[in-house]
Amino acid sequence: MAKAFVTGFPIRHSRSPLIHGHWLNQYGLSGSYQAIEVAPEGFADFVQSLQRNGYAGGNVTIPHKESAFALSDRHDPAAEEIGAVNTLWFDHGKLCGGNTDAYGFVANLDALRPGWDRNKSAMVLGAGGASRAVVYALKQRGFDDIRIVNRTVGRAKQLEDRFGAGITAHEWRAIPELLKGAALIVNTTSLGMEGNADAAVDLSRAEPDALVTDIVYVPLETPLLRAAGELGLKTADGLGMLLHQAVPGFERWFGVRPEVTPALRDLILADMNPHSLSRRSK
Repeated sequence: MAKAFVTGFPIRHSRSPLIHGHWLNQYGLSGSYQAIEVAPEGFADFVQSLQRNGYAGGNVTIPHKESAFALSDRHDPAAEEIGAVNTLWFDHGKLCGGNTDAYGFVANLDALRPGWDRNKSAMVLGAGGASRAVVYALKQRGFDDIRIVNRTVGRAKQLEDRFGAGITAHEWRAIPELLKGAALIVNTTSLGMEGNADAAVDLSRAEPDALVTDIVYVPLETPLLRAAGELGLKTADGLGMLLHQAVPGFERWFGVRPEVTPALRDLILADMNPHSLSRRSK
């Protein structure tokens, strides 16, 4: 029986056990997936004990993603470029680290808005770890004009330096000008997260055919997405990113590539409703 996990600190609100438990039941597989809370000071010991405790691998979320990168023997190309690991597995006794956030981001847009990547210009709000995954994903899809906006422009400049040609760093106040020509607008910050309701972005100068997406998924319709909809812009919520990023790990641990279905989405929506006090971690 394959065993897998998700770990973070805190981790009690993770929805990953619901996702993977649904797939284990759907495919009639013998296996388990559980949430394990590990404090930062205990993470290295936890990772070193995985094989001894019979784990095939697992997911890693905040604040352990960079530590998981450092502790992995090998990395997939996405993790190498992003500098963070959210999925662990073993290959011939070696601990491998991957990053599926970029895959989840594009798979969600592919499902919700086919053809979203025809125009290769984007504005990305935020310069943290999630932004790194989004920028990597966009570069993989051939985007050659990615405008990173952050309240601390120095952090955006770090991503410009990291990812090179086609990436530019900008101050928050430049948003009105940067909206011109941006076919895709991505929020990777906490703006609109429950408890932080101020979208703080005026989309009135956005291109009329722009697509606005938010990696925040609680609430499902963030203030930014609501404002975009009121302006007649296309939108894509962030729940699908959570669901799709789980697919590669499940396949590695349990040997079956699962599908993201309406039934799975409905399961997570039912868990989120009628009200969630905070955005839950992966």
